[in-house]
Amino acid sequence: MRRLPVYLLLDTSGSMYGEPIESVKNGLETLLSSLRQDPYALETAFLSIIEFNTKAVQSVPLTDLMSFQSPDLTPSGTTSLGAALTLLANKVNEEVKTTTLDEKGDWRPLVFVFSDGGATDDFQKGIDDLKATKMGIIVACAAGHHAKIDELTRITENVVHLRKCRL
Repeated sequence: MRRLPVYLLLDTSGSMYGEPIESVKNGLETLLSSLRQDPYALETAFLSIIEFNTKAVQSVPLTDLMSFQSPDLTPSGTTSLGAALTLLANKVNEEVKTTTLDEKGDWRPLVFVFSDGGATDDFQKGIDDLKATKMGIIVACAAGHHAKIDELTRITENVVHLRKCRL
């Protein structure tokens, strides 16, 4: 069966302390709960988490939905959103199976970016790397009342405020 890769980019920078990180945790749990109630998602969805603060790291590789465990999220450091987008592009190119003459590959990845915006690194390089990669739908969930929506719209037109986000 074809996999549906779902990449979750989680901002764990210092600016996420308090209400923003709690919104991310709640949004992540709502997403997981919704997916786990869908029989098709149980068979096809594979989730990965890329956390970003001063560095971007893949804390959870692509994992089937039933085995997936949420990491503990602790805010600190700066906001390497550009590095997270570059890492996402690299992981998609490494982990997502492409269609060949012999078999169908994975579905195009779904991406959820949970952040308050405010990148402190080379954000444009990350955007360029992301655009050079075949993605499905990208949704940015703006966390906190002071989220930089204009920055998140540079990643995708699909931006929702996390406090209003009903996944």
